[in-house]
Amino acid sequence: MKTIIVIPTYNEKENIEKLISKIFALEICDLEILIVDDNSPDGTAHIVSNKQTTENKIHLIKRAGKQGLGSAYIEGFKKALDLGADYIFEMDADFSHDPDDITRMLGAGKDADLIIGSRKIQGGKVIGWGWTRKFMSNGAMWFSRLLLGLKPRDVTAGFRCFRRSVLESIELETIKSNGYAFQEELLYRTQKAGFTISEIPVTFVDRQEGKSKLSKKDIAEFFIVMLKLRLRYKP
Repeated sequence: MKTIIVIPTYNEKENIEKLISKIFALEICDLEILIVDDNSPDGTAHIVSNKQTTENKIHLIKRAGKQGLGSAYIEGFKKALDLGADYIFEMDADFSHDPDDITRMLGAGKDADLIIGSRKIQGGKVIGWGWTRKFMSNGAMWFSRLLLGLKPRDVTAGFRCFRRSVLESIELETIKSNGYAFQEELLYRTQKAGFTISEIPVTFVDRQEGKSKLSKKDIAEFFIVMLKLRLRYKP
């Protein structure tokens, strides 16, 4: 069973080589990594290209510019499906997500179509966030769960493992959100399509290297997309 980890990057030169090495150190059978880089000016794609010379299980999509998280994942998902992946992961490049949790999530994937690495169930936690970031995150989760009826506890999580059948059945090109609202829209469509969703606890650690990509534009888009989804699919 082939597993592909899709990792969007923008200015992650401090993290990407270490992350790739840590993932491959897991020695998971038939595991590959797909980097989707938005023309990082710090040379992230060049580092990945150099790694490809010694490791044939690394794939790289180099995009023309900074086009957004959602479109990066959609392009990555399509490529992973073309490469024959049975399980496809979303994962951050900044070590907020612990590579060691990949093995646990794959194990849980035998019993569900989507596994979420959750900060909000018993055993999950966040390290390194101030009260403002926690308030914003909790507010966004409450708002989207209330508005869309999302059942998982951690609806904004970006550490996920999909069976290929989920991504094959969702019309990826019709997803409109491109920032962090992408996570809620994809989760909503997965739930609405009737796929089974499960959560396992993980520890999310705020990035130690590089800068956060969350912007005011992403926050505004989140609320707009949630309202549009509610209006589009209201009972």
